[in-house]
Amino acid sequence: MKFFRKTFAFIISAMIMASLVGCGASNEADEEEAAKVEKPKQQEVAQGTPQESDSSTENTAKSEDSEEKGKILVIYFSRTGEQYTVGVIDKGNTAIVAEMIAEETGADLFEVLPADDHYPLTYAELTDVAKSEQNDNARPEYAGELPDLSSYDTIFVGAPVWWGDWPMIMYTVFENNDFSGKTLVPFSTHEGSGLSGFDKKLSSSCPDSTVLDGLAIRGNDAQNKQDDVREEVISWIRNLGY
Repeated sequence: MKFFRKTFAFIISAMIMASLVGCGASNEADEEEAAKVEKPKQQEVAQGTPQESDSSTENTAKSEDSEEKGKILVIYFSRTGEQYTVGVIDKGNTAIVAEMIAEETGADLFEVLPADDHYPLTYAELTDVAKSEQNDNARPEYAGELPDLSSYDTIFVGAPVWWGDWPMIMYTVFENNDFSGKTLVPFSTHEGSGLSGFDKKLSSSCPDSTVLDGLAIRGNDAQNKQDDVREEVISWIRNLGY
């Protein structure tokens, strides 16, 4: 009986030792599998680095493309005060669009300001003055001087549509400066008249320049739907190749 107990105890001890060895092997296998799982994660991190490099390369390429096109200038005329369908505004519709263009292209800005600001802030009176200037084919003077245009290859030119035409002060700008050899890009703000032939009239005033497709933005949208306007501006600029 004692021999049986000893034999039985020996068998039980052997089984326990085998079980412990098996657990140890299982733990080692689990650790190996865990290591296999972690390695792909490390590879993913490493693979992320070239992607960041590609993005940097793309940004560099865009910068080089911009440099190849030369410096860009945005010239604009804009008004505050009472506006049709918008009400009284503190920042002009055209100024808002001009700044968006400058932000997206890295352009310099020049605002055309009247030397004698006789333009009324009330809408009805402003339209009367604008019509009178158009009938007289007036050339109102503007304050200061434009930047040295020889430094720029592309010039965006914008204004509100007044009686289906550029404001007369813009013709003063066109006629008093040399836009020969420049790429000119017109844009307008309006409440229903669209671009109103800005492109053709710009070509006539600056015959030795190249005029690209223009953009027309409703003044109400410039004030109240700026996210949509920015998307439209970006799409237009990209289509032009800038």
